[in-house]
Amino acid sequence: MFHADLCGQIRPMTLGGQNYFLLMVDDNTRYMWIELLTTKDEAFKCFKRVMALAETEQGGRLRAFRSDRGGEFNSIEFKEYCDEHGVKHYTRTPYTPQQNGVVERRNRTVVEMARCLLKSKGVPGEFWGEAVTTAVYLLNRAPTSSLRGKTPYEAWYNQKPKVHHLRTFGCIAYVKQIGPGVSKLSDRSVPMVLMGYETGTKGYRLYDPVAKKLHISRDVIFAENRAWKWNQEVESGAGIPVFDVEHYIIAGQGTVTDGAGSDSQSMTESSVDSVAEPLSPVQWSIDTDATSPQATPPGSPHTPGVEYATPPTGDSVDSEGVQLRYRTLQNIIDTSEEVQDFEYSGLCYLAAEEPNSVGDALQEKCWRDAMVTEMESIHANRTWELADLPKGHKAIGLKWVFKVKKDPQGKIIKHKARLVAKGYAQREGVDFEEVFAPVARIETVRLLLALAARCGWRVHHMDVKSAFLNGDLVEEVYVQQPPGFVVDNGNGKVLKLKKALYGLRQAPRAWNARLDKELLKLGFVRNPLEHAVYRRAENKGFLLVGVYVDDLIITGTSQESIDAFKKQMMSSFSMSDLGLLSYYLGMEVNQREGVTTLCQSAYTIKILEQAGMKGCNPCHVPMENKSKLSKNDKSPPVDTTKYRNIIGSLRYLVNTRPDIAYSVGIVSRYMEAPKTSHWAAVKQILRYLAGTVRYGCRYMRSSTSEPKLLGFSDSDLAGDIDDRKSTGGSVFFLGMNLVTWVS
Repeated sequence: MFHADLCGQIRPMTLGGQNYFLLMVDDNTRYMWIELLTTKDEAFKCFKRVMALAETEQGGRLRAFRSDRGGEFNSIEFKEYCDEHGVKHYTRTPYTPQQNGVVERRNRTVVEMARCLLKSKGVPGEFWGEAVTTAVYLLNRAPTSSLRGKTPYEAWYNQKPKVHHLRTFGCIAYVKQIGPGVSKLSDRSVPMVLMGYETGTKGYRLYDPVAKKLHISRDVIFAENRAWKWNQEVESGAGIPVFDVEHYIIAGQGTVTDGAGSDSQSMTESSVDSVAEPLSPVQWSIDTDATSPQATPPGSPHTPGVEYATPPTGDSVDSEGVQLRYRTLQNIIDTSEEVQDFEYSGLCYLAAEEPNSVGDALQEKCWRDAMVTEMESIHANRTWELADLPKGHKAIGLKWVFKVKKDPQGKIIKHKARLVAKGYAQREGVDFEEVFAPVARIETVRLLLALAARCGWRVHHMDVKSAFLNGDLVEEVYVQQPPGFVVDNGNGKVLKLKKALYGLRQAPRAWNARLDKELLKLGFVRNPLEHAVYRRAENKGFLLVGVYVDDLIITGTSQESIDAFKKQMMSSFSMSDLGLLSYYLGMEVNQREGVTTLCQSAYTIKILEQAGMKGCNPCHVPMENKSKLSKNDKSPPVDTTKYRNIIGSLRYLVNTRPDIAYSVGIVSRYMEAPKTSHWAAVKQILRYLAGTVRYGCRYMRSSTSEPKLLGFSDSDLAGDIDDRKSTGGSVFFLGMNLVTWVS
């Protein structure tokens, strides 16, 4: 009996163009066969080849075959072949991989082993085909708990496997040159890379990175402790430099006692002085006991920025015989470059994530600089003054919030530190009165973009730096001194706020009131129906401004008017001119001549990764036409938290994807107690998104003078099988541009 499973699609493809591999396991001996495939339809041909080979070697017939319900195993051709040869084909039920657990577990083992083979010698990802083939070759010759005292190879062939020829995958191999063209004085060997073992031949598979060719040879000398430097261009005939791995033992913060002969001592970093010339009368200094390493010991190899905490230890050496040295964790982080183009970039690099505490942040230069910048911004706005706490008042605590800001591609662009007040401790009627502040609705944003695209205007983007610090407070509020910073001669005192601070309940309203006052002073008129949109009449034209907290989108009939408005705002607030609008509220905006597109491709990929569906097979529709879901479904329940997280993300994606509005609305009805059938419907939406990542809204320029608002609506009749309610939907166009929809 065989167990089979097809794995893929795998990226990048191999040098031979393969994207999948088919793994088959014998039930009795656990012996495995692997076939690399370019497309899934090759699975049938590979199955016939392996079946014929196995029957020849065993002298018997294959009786049964177990697989999933993939189309490659359920085709009419495949079923007819099994019927003709008397092979019983068993399939597992949907979403129950445990029913085919033999090959599913082996599949995971093969993939993880192949990943280790590639990473251990730094072999590029396009050689994954060689790695999985080698992994299967080794696993067939390795003991397994399923067999007592035997390997799969011995159980299948009734003889013990020979393992004396096994070598380290990816190591340097010097291959003997033979044949014509070899002169008396030419080199007798060529450096290559071991890629595995040739089936049916007593030889090794060796890849020449210079000539980019695969060779089969048995006359090889291996250097198993060396690896090819794939990131360097090596000319033909040049020697391969030694691959040196420099090992570091990381000592914890504090003392190092490992034969270095040094007493325990605290390594103190030069303290950061008080912020240069603050505009407020309060003088601040950073309260930190950060550490700094000693100088690099004489004779140590020098790398820019690398500093060692101890001299070389005389007792401990690495595998190359080099004496070990100690470095601080802080120095390693400061001198390391983040890996950007790697699957786990955001997880493997410490400084790429937010610190857990103020103490941790003060130990890292990037976060320390961000905190100093925030304090300087607060001083520039004269946000507070030092005062004694009056009787009957309670000082509100402050805390630091850290955030790594990334672009749509996921690369780090900024380390942001924000000092916020613990607003949850405020009391209504004592510390604040009103808290509401209007923001532009997403429909309004799309309407502005559609109008600008239709008329051929450019949409610009501005950001207010530390916006909430500009709001004037009406109430009397006191806060504690910020963690990590101390006021000179300020023991026992608190800070009286003159302007709003992030975290205060009334901060958004105070900032909005200040911005509204400034815009009205500049001649703008607030829209009576959408209070976050302002209009100012210009000479033979007008200017429109949409406000979302501290983000301003600006468009109008004249570029000169836009530039003049930017200068006026920069004179009133500390602003960042972000140029043409390209990224707004998680939406990617692309403005070209005559057309503007709006999509959320990066967010879509993030949802697929969150759901574990990245690289899945796409489908053509988000939901089947006759699909009927019910709250009374009898299928097993699924993880409620995961279901709700995915639905929440999909609902935000609907802001640029009207094509999934109906299907997301349907699956949103079952968040209280989701079942397997509901999760299957969500997965179909995700598979649809996997094939339509770049879909979004397109707004075109029009030559007609007056835009018309055109709407359509429709509904089914008692379509919900639970309560017989109807599901309605409507869309509205501005001219030919879709601006709002609901389902």
